[in-house]
Amino acid sequence: MATQAFEEIAETFDFLDDWEDRYRHVIELGKAMPPLEEAFRVPATKVEGCASQVWIRPVIEGEGGAARFDFQGDSDAMIVRGLIAVLHALYSGLSVAEVGRVDAPAELARLGLDQHLSSQRSNGLRAMVERIRRVSAEVAAA
Repeated sequence: MATQAFEEIAETFDFLDDWEDRYRHVIELGKAMPPLEEAFRVPATKVEGCASQVWIRPVIEGEGGAARFDFQGDSDAMIVRGLIAVLHALYSGLSVAEVGRVDAPAELARLGLDQHLSSQRSNGLRAMVERIRRVSAEVAAA
């Protein structure tokens, strides 16, 4: 299960043969994201387990399992901003119930990210996915 936005990223990655080009594309995705307002760069939105500074602010519309999931995010590292943009494409617009059914490791593996990120970046990406899944599960259960 993947959103159209994520499918478009996957198609672009298929077109880009060289990993350096893919890396640049991820950075460009991050540059295109709106920055997170300073007021939301607080401990409650900070993602622990990332080598960089990372903030994810959930934006939920509705209630229960049918609530729509979205989030705003930011990082002090350009590649991580790009990874946040990839996660945004993967999850944004899904219901909170659907978020829990996304196989993020498999979807991200389609992009080759599992093979080309440092272990610190991979751990940070996992921490971001866990934050998204946890927030969605809490809303779905409410």
